[in-house]
Amino acid sequence: MTIPERFLALGDSFTIGTGTTPDRSFPAVLVGIWRDRGDRVELSNPAVNGYTTDDLIADQLPLVASYGPDLVTVLIGANDIVQGTRADRYRSQLARIHERLRADAAHARVIGLPQPDWSLSPAAAGFGDPVVIARTIERFNGLAREEAEQAGAGWIDLFPLMREQAQRRMFASDGLHPSAEAYAEWARELSRASVWSP
Repeated sequence: MTIPERFLALGDSFTIGTGTTPDRSFPAVLVGIWRDRGDRVELSNPAVNGYTTDDLIADQLPLVASYGPDLVTVLIGANDIVQGTRADRYRSQLARIHERLRADAAHARVIGLPQPDWSLSPAAAGFGDPVVIARTIERFNGLAREEAEQAGAGWIDLFPLMREQAQRRMFASDGLHPSAEAYAEWARELSRASVWSP
């Protein structure tokens, strides 16, 4: 398996590891797994809690060309849901993200990831009807997959694991984000995926 040397993790709270510490975020744990196997990997994780696709485009995409990543992961959308972004606009924003990634990191492997099922979290009711939120999460994840695949990017469907974790109540103390162990399970699942090889 060919492991990338420069890994850029784009996204929001689920990428920076809100609910735990950055060193226990899924990108950091994944890099740790690779390093334990003897691979040399450098991580840049500019993800920010509360970021939407607008924020990712404005603040994170400009970093792509200068960093020169071999691998980019994209996990974004929960805050678009919270802010009431329409599905068609979310789709168009994802298309912009992937277009820019192809332009600024043409050789990089780009991997799309789903957002977790935070509709099952204790805090979800504060954002609306959990049933409606669940349907919207599934819809947005479907759009994220479609746009990734249309752009020639990979997709790793962690959502079954994520939903199982939510059902097992693997939440951080904030009642919204995954626990450190949940993030670690994402990393272990990602480490077993075959998409890292060109």
